[in-house]
Amino acid sequence: CFRLLCSLLIPALFLSGVLCVCLVVLLWGIRLWIQQRKKQLTFGGKEGKQPLVVAFFHPYCNAGGGGERVLWCAIRTLQQRYRNVTCVVYTGDRDATGEEIVEGAFRRFNIKLTHLVEFVFLEKRYLVEASLYPHFTLLGQSLGSVFLGWEALLKLVPDIYIDSMGYAFTLPLFKYLGGCRVGCYVHYPTISTDMLSVVRNQDTRFNNAAFITNNPLFSKFKLVYYYFFAFLYGLVGSCSDVVMVNSSWTLNHILSLWRAGACTNVVYPPCDVQTFLDLPLEEDKSSTEYSIVSIGQFRPEKDHPLQIRAFAKLLKEKRLGQQLPLKLILIGGCRNQEDEERVKNLKHLCEELGVSNNVTFRINISFEELKRHLAKATIGLHTMWNEHFGIGVVECMAAGTIILAHNSGGPKFDIVVPYEGHITGFLADNEDSYAETMVSILSLSPDKRLEIRKNARRSVHRFSDQNFEETFLLSVEPLLK
Repeated sequence: CFRLLCSLLIPALFLSGVLCVCLVVLLWGIRLWIQQRKKQLTFGGKEGKQPLVVAFFHPYCNAGGGGERVLWCAIRTLQQRYRNVTCVVYTGDRDATGEEIVEGAFRRFNIKLTHLVEFVFLEKRYLVEASLYPHFTLLGQSLGSVFLGWEALLKLVPDIYIDSMGYAFTLPLFKYLGGCRVGCYVHYPTISTDMLSVVRNQDTRFNNAAFITNNPLFSKFKLVYYYFFAFLYGLVGSCSDVVMVNSSWTLNHILSLWRAGACTNVVYPPCDVQTFLDLPLEEDKSSTEYSIVSIGQFRPEKDHPLQIRAFAKLLKEKRLGQQLPLKLILIGGCRNQEDEERVKNLKHLCEELGVSNNVTFRINISFEELKRHLAKATIGLHTMWNEHFGIGVVECMAAGTIILAHNSGGPKFDIVVPYEGHITGFLADNEDSYAETMVSILSLSPDKRLEIRKNARRSVHRFSDQNFEETFLLSVEPLLK
């Protein structure tokens, strides 16, 4: 038996060694071939110099959310600081031209670029759509991003590659096959210890279906799957030469998963706080009604149904006496048909709860219209559990609304925190606590509300565009040397 084992083991080891050598030779050959392709595509630089090509992987660059504001501010910062840098964006937004995308960035975020941006339009963005993977979604989207990244790499090989949308599985592709220096800006970890705890405790969430939580065997299987995926995620993330995270909450998760503390920095996302700070701060923001404003893309994790249910409870209990009527305004972007269907479902929920006349949806609005709504609002509402940061939360505070955010993630640890010992906003975590806190806010005296709003405004300067530019440049400097 031992001799038989040895006779099988030795050939198996030999065959494994041969396959490993072949794989290494194949990958090295692919790398050389890609480097040859890189030489075929060159950009004309200033003064005859070959420019440094910095490419951002952002398949949804025209979506209009907080992540897109980070992208355009990062590009503007590099253009202003470095004369011989050409910025490229890998995008799947083939329904718009490059000029329309840049114009949209200015219209939505008030960001004007100083130089032209090159766009590489990708055809296989559907590979990272969650709808394509009804099961094993995390793994499916991550593997899909590898194929999408391969398409991007074949179309353009940059000098520096920055994943600005959370597709960490593309990092080793560009680093080891493309020969690029790679960095990333992490808005939220693809998987986190919080997600592991949700599955372990068999809690029902938007990403943990009831049929799994009700079955111990399914829950254990999913937990093993999550641990396996977390291992892979940590492996590919550790390939990054520079890691930027948007909050201390994200930092803690990335440090535990990627173990790349030496090259990881917190870079708060750029919030156009000065534009909102320029809005007048008056004692009574409206003389006709109290408006409650929510800012956030219409995605499931934003939990808009919780906002509507809490608002309905607020109206139903009628604990506000004869005060002014209430209006809930949901402001957000729709990326695709799924988001549009989600809005329809939210409108149906409003009808079921009898609050349709008090709820308004404003979709893909301009920056100027956003300012007008915030200037009139009394309360800014946010309900996402473990929001990685919360640009909309900062914008509400800068505009002078009293923020009511979820008691978790970035709002809890970085934004809605006391400033010089004074309160800057409120936190809640369920339908009842949201409704009760809104009652409390609306019951405050105008002077007390004004005091909270002033404290909030003073606290948001650390999230300004200028602060982002400084910390972003310090972080990416190792890539540009």
